[in-house]
Amino acid sequence: MTFQELQPKVTEITTNTILSRDEKLLTICQLLSGSIEYYNWVGFYFANQETKTLHLGPYVGAETDHTVIPFGKGICGQVAVSNENFVVPDVSAQDNYIACSFTVKSEIVVPLFVNGENIGQIDIDSHVIDPFTEADEKFLEFVNQEIAKLFTV
Repeated sequence: MTFQELQPKVTEITTNTILSRDEKLLTICQLLSGSIEYYNWVGFYFANQETKTLHLGPYVGAETDHTVIPFGKGICGQVAVSNENFVVPDVSAQDNYIACSFTVKSEIVVPLFVNGENIGQIDIDSHVIDPFTEADEKFLEFVNQEIAKLFTV
């Protein structure tokens, strides 16, 4: 399924009045993981600004021990500080990478902003080296814009 075909499906999920916020987030993870072949782990981390840590939210994929990540540590922790997308074509080339599984070859993390504040991020791991393009970034920015609406209601 193309990113253009997925966009209305994401909006349909976020505007669903029956599902809870976490159910919507999990459903989006399932949609992305099931629709994009190289999205092998899809999840959300949410920031705790007081403790400067990220906390694992809904996700789809292999279990992870990384349920709490300090700001600055790993790719997700770096995005919490930089407020910028981070695409890692080959995780083995990253010094500050937190290995989750030997099957993970690449990662993309896109921050989630609500009212200008980085409240978390979408994190996607792939078992393929260098699959992520600018189109992935733009699509995930769209996903996060839709998700941000769940936090401003």
